[in-house]
Amino acid sequence: MTDTIDLLLIADTVLTPEVIASASGRSPERTAIAVRDGIIVGIASEAGAHAAGWPAAAAEVLDVGDATVSAGFVDAHIHPIMGLQLTRGLDLSGITEREAVRSTIAAYVPERPADEDWILAWGLDPAAFGGREFGNDLLTGIDGGRKLFITLFDGHSALASAAAIEAAGVRGDEVFSDASALGLDADGRPNGMLYEFSAQDLVLSHVPELTFDDRVQQLADLLGGMAATGIVAGQMLDLMAADSFDLLEELERRQDLPIRLRISPSVFPGFTREDLERHLRFQELAGRRWYVRGVKLMIDGTIDNGTAWLFEPDTKGESTQSIWLDPAEYREAVRFFHEHGIPTTTHAIGDKGIAFVAETLSALPASDVQHRIEHIETLPDEVLDEIIASGAAASMQPTHCTLYTRADHTDNWSQRLGDERADRAWRTRDLRDRGAILTLGSDWPIAPYDPRGVVAAAQLRRPAGREEVEPVRPDQSLSARAAVEGYTSEYWRSVGEPGGRIEPGLPADLTVWALNPLTTDPDAFAESPVILTVVGGRPSVSPASTVDAG
Repeated sequence: MTDTIDLLLIADTVLTPEVIASASGRSPERTAIAVRDGIIVGIASEAGAHAAGWPAAAAEVLDVGDATVSAGFVDAHIHPIMGLQLTRGLDLSGITEREAVRSTIAAYVPERPADEDWILAWGLDPAAFGGREFGNDLLTGIDGGRKLFITLFDGHSALASAAAIEAAGVRGDEVFSDASALGLDADGRPNGMLYEFSAQDLVLSHVPELTFDDRVQQLADLLGGMAATGIVAGQMLDLMAADSFDLLEELERRQDLPIRLRISPSVFPGFTREDLERHLRFQELAGRRWYVRGVKLMIDGTIDNGTAWLFEPDTKGESTQSIWLDPAEYREAVRFFHEHGIPTTTHAIGDKGIAFVAETLSALPASDVQHRIEHIETLPDEVLDEIIASGAAASMQPTHCTLYTRADHTDNWSQRLGDERADRAWRTRDLRDRGAILTLGSDWPIAPYDPRGVVAAAQLRRPAGREEVEPVRPDQSLSARAAVEGYTSEYWRSVGEPGGRIEPGLPADLTVWALNPLTTDPDAFAESPVILTVVGGRPSVSPASTVDAG
């Protein structure tokens, strides 16, 4: 190689496909990666690189010592722009006891300025209702008569105080174009529960938005935080904010995005032909580090709030229908995009919803378009078979299992399903062993985005660092290799594109870890420092790292 090299990265271990497949999970000798114009152009031993004159040809040489370089980690499922709205105000994440939630809110409300029109909170766990009917009696005596809007942790439902319901003019007889619904008391009056996005928007549309400039800065900070944990890219599965492209364009006017974003805009029930055509036109949009590819659909809601689609009702008699009033309309949308060569990814949580999606995909004409199913939370054997037959990729979030369910089934999700269906939780190992493409992610802001914790949870089936917690279905744990591939090569397979491997000709999107994710105890890896992320051949140094620049 005689041409100029932009970056030469040298490390003790580089996780090339050969090293990943090896028994040791370590490079046999120190390895150099040569990058030009954002592409990997060469890989050699350190000695071989010196013999070939690579260091002299390199504009920048970075020696990361005994660190490990992997292909860049990609979060398959994030909501970075929508999440700016969802994560405003008081963070209730992780609080599950009713009185603890009430005391936290009771302490927060009086601290808010009297002229603050709306008080916001997020991350509310359904366990906080203490087994009672969901409703704003949870707020009785603590909301100060003020307008509160509280998003539940799953993002698919919200709780509004009585004052908020009144201010928004919610009557209780509203009709939606999808299966969104309002919680009602015994007299048919709104009780504050807002199920799914159309219902939430009745109140949320009255909540003042952050300023555009504030959102641009918050987006920069968020994506920078993701990069600091080792993420080089993420798939944004929505287009809920109407000015999403404006935000991205303004951020790129000010700076490069810290990570790449692949955007798959949402298609909702009640679409028109023009809506579908508009989503085709979206596919032409791109910036320096963001681009639109694919679309996102939802077949159901969530088990926790009773809006999933199950073969049999949950223990409360709920989760019996698709979010599409006419599920055939969903099939129409999928076929439209398939025929135009556009990949789809579908939120499907309940067993019947997952089966419906798999059957829809199986019926499509043969092509090279790779479709994907998100979440797959409770999975009977026969539906697993249907996924395999359909050729769909699976996109799953291990921390949804480890943070929000318990092995003894005392959590809301398991109690909603009952023991038999709860024992089918997040069957990552079975899907992988059967040959399904399996990619991993966080679904931020539903769960933390740090991939180190997700990789650990995928192997341990419990939260990282919590050895006292009994694992949930430990037989479904992934190997370290499968977990790492779930954030690298399997992601790119799940979208039908090359990538996620360290080999010549592929993009130089890399993550440099202080500890080797293939050989390090998962609990220890969850705390492992991130040395560098490299996006398009351009390194970003973590503040805690030390790198020898040659």
